[in-house]
Amino acid sequence: MAALKRPLDDHSTARKSKKTKTDAPTENIPQAASKLVSDEVDFPRGGGTSFTPLEVKAIRAEAVKEANAELFEDAQAEAKQSKKRKRKSETQSSVPTAGDKSDRIRIEHLNYKRLNIGMKILGQIVSVEPLALIVSLPNQLFAHVPITNISSQFTTLLESSMDNEDEESGEEDESDPSRRVPDLSEIFHPGQYVRTVVTTVHAPGSTDMSGIGKSRDEVVRASRRVELSLVPERVNSGVHKSDLKAGFTISAAVKSVEDHGYILDLGIPDISGFLSFKDAKKGPFEAKTKLQLGRLLDVTVTSVSANGRTCNVGVDVESFCGSCLSEVTNANSVLPGTLVQALITAVHPTGLNLQVLGFFDGTVDQFHLRPDATEKTYKIGKKIKARVLYDFSTTPPRFALALTHHVVGLDAQSIKAKSTVSQSMQEAYPVGTILDAVKVVRLEAERGVVVEIDSGAIQGFTHISHVSDEHVPVLSSAGPWKPGSIHRARVTGYFAFDGILQLSMKSSVLEQKFLQVADVQVGEVIKGTIKKLTDSGLFVSMSGNVDGVVWPNHYADITLKHPAKRFKAGATIKCRVLVVDPERKRISLTAKKTLVESTLPVIATLQDAQVGIVVHAVIFKVFEKHLMVEFFNNLKAVVPAREISETAVSKLSESFPIGKVLKVRIISLEDQGRIIASVRQACSSFDVTSDISAVEIGNIVEGTVSEIHADNAILTLHPSQVRALISLNNLANHRKLVVAQLRTLLKVGERLEDLVVVTRNVEKSFVIVACKPKAKAAAQNKGSFSIETVIVGDIVGGRVTRHARHGALIKLPSRVGGTLHPTDTADDYDAATPFPLIDSVLKASVIAIDKEKKQLTLSTRHSRMYPDQGKPIVDREIKGLADLQVGETVRGFIKSVVDHGLFVTIGRDIDARVQIKELFDDFVKEWKERFTPNQLVKGRILSVDVEAKKVEMTLRSGDLSKSSSSSLAIADLKEGQKVDGVVTRIEDYGLFIQIEKSKLTGLCHKSQLSDNPSADVSVAVRGFREGDHVKAFILKIEQRKISFSLKPSHFDDEDFREAEETAASRPDIEAEGSEDEDGMSDEEMPSSPAHAGAADEDDDSEDVDAMQVDIDPQSHLYQSSSKPPKSAAPSHVPSLQLSGGFQWSTNPDFDAEEGGSEPSDSDDDDDEQTGKKKKKRRRKEIEQDLTADMHTKTPESNADFERLLLGSPNSSYLWVQYMSFQLQLSEVEKAREIARRALQTISFREEQEKLNIWIALLNLENAYGTDETVEATFKEAARANDSKTIHLRLALIFDQSEKTAKAEEQYQRTCKKFGQSSKVWTLFSEFYLRRGDLEDSRKLLPRCLQSLDKRKHLKTISRFAQLEYKLGDPERGKTLFEGIVDSHPKRLDLWSVYMDMEAGQNQIQSLRNLFDRVLTQKMTSHKAKAFFKKWLELEKRIGDDEGVALCKAKAVEWTQRAS
Repeated sequence: MAALKRPLDDHSTARKSKKTKTDAPTENIPQAASKLVSDEVDFPRGGGTSFTPLEVKAIRAEAVKEANAELFEDAQAEAKQSKKRKRKSETQSSVPTAGDKSDRIRIEHLNYKRLNIGMKILGQIVSVEPLALIVSLPNQLFAHVPITNISSQFTTLLESSMDNEDEESGEEDESDPSRRVPDLSEIFHPGQYVRTVVTTVHAPGSTDMSGIGKSRDEVVRASRRVELSLVPERVNSGVHKSDLKAGFTISAAVKSVEDHGYILDLGIPDISGFLSFKDAKKGPFEAKTKLQLGRLLDVTVTSVSANGRTCNVGVDVESFCGSCLSEVTNANSVLPGTLVQALITAVHPTGLNLQVLGFFDGTVDQFHLRPDATEKTYKIGKKIKARVLYDFSTTPPRFALALTHHVVGLDAQSIKAKSTVSQSMQEAYPVGTILDAVKVVRLEAERGVVVEIDSGAIQGFTHISHVSDEHVPVLSSAGPWKPGSIHRARVTGYFAFDGILQLSMKSSVLEQKFLQVADVQVGEVIKGTIKKLTDSGLFVSMSGNVDGVVWPNHYADITLKHPAKRFKAGATIKCRVLVVDPERKRISLTAKKTLVESTLPVIATLQDAQVGIVVHAVIFKVFEKHLMVEFFNNLKAVVPAREISETAVSKLSESFPIGKVLKVRIISLEDQGRIIASVRQACSSFDVTSDISAVEIGNIVEGTVSEIHADNAILTLHPSQVRALISLNNLANHRKLVVAQLRTLLKVGERLEDLVVVTRNVEKSFVIVACKPKAKAAAQNKGSFSIETVIVGDIVGGRVTRHARHGALIKLPSRVGGTLHPTDTADDYDAATPFPLIDSVLKASVIAIDKEKKQLTLSTRHSRMYPDQGKPIVDREIKGLADLQVGETVRGFIKSVVDHGLFVTIGRDIDARVQIKELFDDFVKEWKERFTPNQLVKGRILSVDVEAKKVEMTLRSGDLSKSSSSSLAIADLKEGQKVDGVVTRIEDYGLFIQIEKSKLTGLCHKSQLSDNPSADVSVAVRGFREGDHVKAFILKIEQRKISFSLKPSHFDDEDFREAEETAASRPDIEAEGSEDEDGMSDEEMPSSPAHAGAADEDDDSEDVDAMQVDIDPQSHLYQSSSKPPKSAAPSHVPSLQLSGGFQWSTNPDFDAEEGGSEPSDSDDDDDEQTGKKKKKRRRKEIEQDLTADMHTKTPESNADFERLLLGSPNSSYLWVQYMSFQLQLSEVEKAREIARRALQTISFREEQEKLNIWIALLNLENAYGTDETVEATFKEAARANDSKTIHLRLALIFDQSEKTAKAEEQYQRTCKKFGQSSKVWTLFSEFYLRRGDLEDSRKLLPRCLQSLDKRKHLKTISRFAQLEYKLGDPERGKTLFEGIVDSHPKRLDLWSVYMDMEAGQNQIQSLRNLFDRVLTQKMTSHKAKAFFKKWLELEKRIGDDEGVALCKAKAVEWTQRAS
């Protein structure tokens, strides 16, 4: 009726106006309004006005007054009136009508306040709970549908099933599947669209919700406020029979199952729906199963029967989604989810105004416009298809619609990835994903911000409460969240219906470790905060809203009688994740110390369980003959009785209580997923191999002695690791010894060969072996063997007696001795033992005879003993130096490892030297650990000096022809000579240049780079790169040091022309892959001596001595580049105080030889040079990439440190090294900057690494800063770290730097602030005692007892007493101990500490008195045994025999008294 009032007002106004011309627009108002009136009169109720003539007159009179008031207000300015007159002819009725219309169809968002009971809304299911559906609504709202609001038939079925539970189970339900109550997950699925009606809107914070319960899920909790219904009677109310035409979509419930199909309840009086079985097969459900009663279906009307009582429907999804409504009888017939034709009537910044079905008004807000729409997409007058979301429950009727693709198509929002494969929102952006750059596209002052993600791939919404950790009342377009600004955000959820992501920009959420339960990994160690302790468990906050629970049986390794004393709310607790259940949103934790600190593997799934691995498990259940143990994630295993212990256990429940942590070994996995474990086989002394299938009876094996018993020995066979048993009698007979003699000779770890498997015992997993019977030896020269009768080639037998440097010594008959050199043991060194075992018997061939010494030279090579068999020889026999050729590859055994390299024996009396530089291709600092005597190595011969009997060998790879001794010596050079060289190192004071084809290196000082005295030579120095080829002029040679000059005045054009000709004659040869000497490439032309480049470092203060460089013709190619020039770090500047300090090289001579091979290997700048010729590019293609060598070199410049820090940004060790390096160069300010950089760079999770940097910074400020800088740094460090730790560290720094007064002041500050800490007081006392201030130290004890809790008193007094014993007066310490053992005689641990202190004073009589006193206390036999054992050890150490006898007598007396 309100719509009828306005036109009546306007008619009366038109008649009343007399003078003003502004009446014309008002005459047009009723015309526009009359059209609306006719629409509203026809739909939905029809008919004319219902007012009486008297009421009409009253309304008109009131309208006249309102119109006159408006006219007088508008007529205040004549200029404005004239403009309105001019505009009148152009827009007669459009202006006021549009203004009026905009007021009526304002675009509004849906919120909880606008939701009212009876409102019909389209929703999308986001999750299916056991007793409710969680539904996503438009405009980021959530609601729920209780299980009782599905349909009337479903509710009836539920009630009948509850009645049947009370009585006996009905047979009818079993015979008729359609009458079974289905789970909600069987009839609904996430992503499904449903038509709903609002039944209840609860007040905010209300918790009385049915069907949901106390869920941890944020979406479920958000849905509690609004309750919806899907019942067709309520959803379809207002629909008339006449609306049911072909193509009309509606929701219906299965009412009954008939012979040919289903009868459906449409919720419309006097008509039912029918769905044939044939048509039902086209639906989105299983065709084989019948539809359950009460199930909701989305159906499309296909036809209506002639009598109007039955409506045939179909369930085809495409038909339902594509059916478009063209006409209705009234507004109530337009149901949510209906696809309708609409006409765009207005475009606003906040959305669109539509005319729906030609009669009704509609709005589309920005959330439901297509995100890819442009200005041309939506134009006034354009016809479009839209889907109805809800009605506004206003008069005249007004609808909200959506134009987004996924809502119009009734599909889930999908995102096309780069691979053109569509993904759902959940797959593309999982919860917890951090988005580094989201762009604000729209601001809603009181709601939040809408952002664009990945260049418009999808949009996200951040609520105003989640834009910042601080409270933001209103968002301003000029503030930090203005449109176009970029922010970091994190995905916290999804608004499925709107197809956008739920985001948070809070820094606390961005830093949160876990956002949901699924993010937590089983077995992960976490630090949490105790929320509360209840009888059922301990609740721990892990991160944000993610909580975990520690059940009582996992509080500790033992059962706690008073857990409330241990766990306080708000305290930090360290736990390990035990179980993660993402479906139930539950996490179980364990606080058992054994499990938390365990380094054993974590078994959380059957795939993790592997036979043989040892893990920790918790006893879950105890049975009579087996245990049930539990791993992580509720995975269980069975431990049979035979695998529990080596000895029989009478009662398992007493020895193995539930909750005890055991170490078990998995011994088998059964097909049913059952795991069998063993406690017995998990102990460290138990060497087990469950699979002995690799060992068969009759196999010839070898093994190592692991245990020696009275009659046999236990071996571990190789490589199968199977346990084996061998009889000592058998072994003694084989070695021709008596058993007693064998027992003394046989050692654990000795290797036994040629053993034969006699039998196997599968149950105990070991085998029985015996020595292989010896073949009968040839009776050559038996009885007549002597040095006179033996000849070369004879095969003799003997026993190995000992090992010497030149080989094994072998005892032969007739007092003849033999030597077996390591290179004569085999034709293939891989299978050889260079020194056979002592006492082993072997056969060998005689290869040389020394009759004077009665010595034979023997060989066990197969080629020597059986030359006719012709087996291949892998390692040939080297008889002399003449047999060796340079470049030949040979193998040998390391004879010795010395400081300058290795000696390798490659033949009898032939040893080759391998220098350090020839050991590795890369620089290896701790090289000695890589080599052991008798180790087999392979290398190539570098040189052979027959006269000096010297052989040089290399173990490096590559072309060895260049590694031979240099062709140039220092004597070959003279002053004034021009040579070609390569830049090997660049320093601020000049260049190091190595002469080509030699190992000679000299220095070109920076003053020798340019003839121009005013030139910036520092810039010229930085213009060179390592590996540059240069032409150099020898200035002088003095004390084996070469000084070069690169001044252009020393050279003429002919010098460079010769160089070009030389280079031009080499490209074809070089392109074939030859490597330059020492790994340097010869790819670049010699550069100009005046070559200059950009640089920004200038240091003219270098020492003149720095120009001179030692040259050693025999030195290695490594140049000592790891130490800075001496002048760079004056000796009087103190370095950063660190434990152990930093020292790049402890031995200068060692560095000179090993500092770094191939000076140009790590030069990355070669790639940046341009202007290379074609030959250079060809040379570049075959060059090896040596970039990896950079990581093996000690950092020696800022660039080196920066490169290493790129790879390890969280390493405090590297950062502190970098600081120390700067302090060596007196760059204190740079060291400070590096420390600040480190604090910003290191991840916030690496707390210990950050603490190390703070300690280093405090050390630096203490050494170089002022009191103010030390104090400022200290306060900053205390805020960023554990405050107590920083206080104590600063006191220790002052103490170590002998700033006693400051240290004392710092300790006093610390005690004042942390008076509740026993550690602080004891460290302060120790400081005084070390200084000799005994009285000050003793005054601290009464002070600290006033501050500390009573439970800490005993511990503190005990520590003070121990300090007195160690640093003060032992008598006072004794007095303190007497006081505490007198007041607490049952504290046996204090007695034990007291005894240890007295033992340190060697007071045996005092100790005896103490033992007498403590043994009068009531204690268990186990503790008494420990005290007696301790007494006996002390008597043996500092007492006498009488004391030992007294101790034993007292022990016997105590035992008798106790029994």
